[in-house]
Amino acid sequence: MSSELDLDGLSPVDRHFARLLERLAGSNDRLAELAAHASHWIRVGHSCLDLALLARQLQREEELAAWRETLQRSPVVGKPGDWRPLILEGDRLYLYRYWDYERRVGEALLARAQARVLVDAKRLTAGLEALFGPSQPPQVNWQKVAAATAALRQLCVISGGPGTGKTYTLVRVLALLALLQPQRPPVIGLAAPTGKAAARMQEAIRAAKASLAVDESVRAVIPEQASTIPRLLGVQARSIHFRHDRDNPLPLDVLVVDEVSMVDLALMAKLLDALPAGAKLVLVGDGDQLESVEAGSVLADICSGARGCSPAFARQLGELSGEPVPAAAEATAPLADCVVRLRQSRRFRSEGGIGRLAALINAGDADAALALLREGDDPALGWRAHGWGDPQAFAAAVRQGYGDYLRAVAGGAPAQEVLARFNAFRVLCSHRSGPTGVEAVNQRIEEVLARAGLIRRGRLWYPGRPVMVTQNDYSLRLYNGDIGIALPDADGQLRVCFETEDGLRRFHPARLPPHESVYAMTVHKTQGSEFERVLLLLPSEPSRVVDRRLLYTAVTRGRSRVELWGREAVLREAIASASTRGSGLAERLWRPQAVPSLAELA
Repeated sequence: MSSELDLDGLSPVDRHFARLLERLAGSNDRLAELAAHASHWIRVGHSCLDLALLARQLQREEELAAWRETLQRSPVVGKPGDWRPLILEGDRLYLYRYWDYERRVGEALLARAQARVLVDAKRLTAGLEALFGPSQPPQVNWQKVAAATAALRQLCVISGGPGTGKTYTLVRVLALLALLQPQRPPVIGLAAPTGKAAARMQEAIRAAKASLAVDESVRAVIPEQASTIPRLLGVQARSIHFRHDRDNPLPLDVLVVDEVSMVDLALMAKLLDALPAGAKLVLVGDGDQLESVEAGSVLADICSGARGCSPAFARQLGELSGEPVPAAAEATAPLADCVVRLRQSRRFRSEGGIGRLAALINAGDADAALALLREGDDPALGWRAHGWGDPQAFAAAVRQGYGDYLRAVAGGAPAQEVLARFNAFRVLCSHRSGPTGVEAVNQRIEEVLARAGLIRRGRLWYPGRPVMVTQNDYSLRLYNGDIGIALPDADGQLRVCFETEDGLRRFHPARLPPHESVYAMTVHKTQGSEFERVLLLLPSEPSRVVDRRLLYTAVTRGRSRVELWGREAVLREAIASASTRGSGLAERLWRPQAVPSLAELA
């Protein structure tokens, strides 16, 4: 294979895929190398290869026209609607499966966005008043608007940062839907991408539901059990397909999915396939967070074009909710009437350090963000420009951060208490490998804790060892990202304790699926989590991985304190970088087009 294109960083899997297509299409080095890049882009999270972006990255813009011509002539490359290994749509080159996933997601969401919903207007207005109280113009109660939108639309997307009241809103959305159907209460399902996210979802729902001032009959409609999406769909052994699909839909009237930023394109396509045509879908998450680990940027794409609802829908919301909802200044797509962004954070006020820093990062204002960090007078923020290079400072931070939970282990505290204390602090990294990657940092943390006498090393497993599952095991119902801690049972035998949607579960270490120590974890793996204090270690040089979304996600994981250890140049470039994943979903969702009905998709 020639080197007309730069193949640095491409794996044997990418090259094998390229050779396969070369055999199918006849010898063509340019096609083979473009196919290798398409495979690579999928593996690093994109749903397609952006040819124009690749040309800029490789400084080969003059070859873009030749790439297009090669692909258009190849027998293994089709146009949208063809059944070929690769699909070329504009300057986006897809593996067929991912083009099909993207098409299905786009069509299903738009069909739901345009579906008509009949609502008893008087009952809706009374329900909103009872659940959210009277309006207080000129301020807009966006939580109330979100509930009204969920009642009036078959699709509702509620996006908001940490502490903006997503769970508070969601419980009232479900209560409102129950109030609107007193004769036949809706069957509601709760789901999240991971076991950890599902456990947090159901814990938050139970707490918010208990304080809800409604009749017991309404409260009874709101479920307290959340499930992972794979478990909801019905995992089948040795198959990429689920038990519930278009031919065997889920028995639900309403489905709520939390932490949607973590849901990849393939899983979203299968979830939408399995949802009955008449069911409501409520998607909840933070559109500014990092995208899913696997390919796709579904929530970010859904929220990308949201600039306010249509004038007609703004009037309807105003009439029914009493809220002075502003309309978009320009023409809007159908999806615009389905997306509501919650704005006010109650976890950390916007004038507080963490809230201010998160807002400045989101706005791309590096000068103001760095000035805030330099002030050094906010107890919620800390910054060490060269802290990682100071072994004593790092050791002190580790002992302070993890000493409390390890002393609880030594004192025989209950597993739930140990897990709670462990979640009070976390070291975060941007990379897996390298001097500041999780592999090296975890090893260094264990050395620090062992020297301090807080853990007993010398063997792989010891009391207090925290581990994270790195591969789904559907038979054990342990999923990628689940965190457990090794603790002795009543007989003194070590068992790894996980807090899941089914409660506390214990496993012999030998039974665990692939896993790793997790004193430090990548920012990607923290989605759906929050910690009292966070220490973020940045690489010594700027990196494509360290961008605005990663910083925002890391900073908003902390409730009371966030420390950033890294050079000013790295922070500045990260805040300025607004990189996005290669995807055509946003264009499918927001461009004017004819949309199939739900009946046509069924």
